[in-house]
Amino acid sequence: MVFNDTRVMNARLFGEKPTGGKLELLIERVLGGNQVAAHMRVSKKPEVGTTVALTGAPGTQDHLSATLLGRWPDEQGALFRFVLSNDAGDDPHTLMARHGHVPLPPYITHTDSEEDARRYQTVFAKNPGAVAAPTAALHFDDALLAQIDALGVQRAHVTLHVGAGTFQPVKTENLAEHQMHSEWFEVPVATQQAIHRCRARGGRVVAVGTTSVRTLESWALRQGDIDETRGQAPVSGDTRIFITPGFEFKVVDALITNFHLPKSSLMMLVSAFAGHEHIKALYQHAIAQQYRFFSYGDAMLLTRAAR
Repeated sequence: MVFNDTRVMNARLFGEKPTGGKLELLIERVLGGNQVAAHMRVSKKPEVGTTVALTGAPGTQDHLSATLLGRWPDEQGALFRFVLSNDAGDDPHTLMARHGHVPLPPYITHTDSEEDARRYQTVFAKNPGAVAAPTAALHFDDALLAQIDALGVQRAHVTLHVGAGTFQPVKTENLAEHQMHSEWFEVPVATQQAIHRCRARGGRVVAVGTTSVRTLESWALRQGDIDETRGQAPVSGDTRIFITPGFEFKVVDALITNFHLPKSSLMMLVSAFAGHEHIKALYQHAIAQQYRFFSYGDAMLLTRAAR
């Protein structure tokens, strides 16, 4: 079983422009030199070079600010590049952990709480960088993982920092025109070697969550024939993989995943994996039986459809 060990950052920050206008940042990625790439919600975008004051955590006297450097990853990019700073010169991860808010999904409208910070995180979350939880893994607690271990099932981890684009619907009629968001991933050496051993003994690779699927299949596309690789170095980078019906899966044999929304890239992924008609039948059953959808909803086990 392969899990995504990304950790959700307290990526939402609120602030105020020098003019007094309110501003909200959702930090999508931490760059070098205390720089971050962020979504910006504001009535009128500030000029490049503007420094905005960010709201610190209650009870702190930290002077936290963000200076706009431009767009990211280029001048036409959808994100904005900022430098974060405070009196102590802390790095962005430290600043977010202290002052940021949990980036709850857009359909959860209440203000984040300590309970949200605990619940919207997997029990094995390790590497900070996500703005959304790998929700299929939220079903696994320490007791269940111990049961899985007792059954002799091997566990391995990958990292994919889930971006805000995971909530975006596909709006183009022609799927080839859909621009998939970019996310950073890594497949460690130990995981590569565990997959090779599993395949050699005729075992199954079960991905927990669509993010694990996208990571493993991105790794396979980069490596070519993964059975010929030796797993001597971690494989990492950015992926825009868009899995639609007709995709040839090279690694994943089974998938544990939550129920997804219509017109989403995730719905297309599961349709590609298990077959479109099969997925339609499963969703008809789930709706009739009032299964729960969204991040804290129910899950299902899918096996890869025969080609």
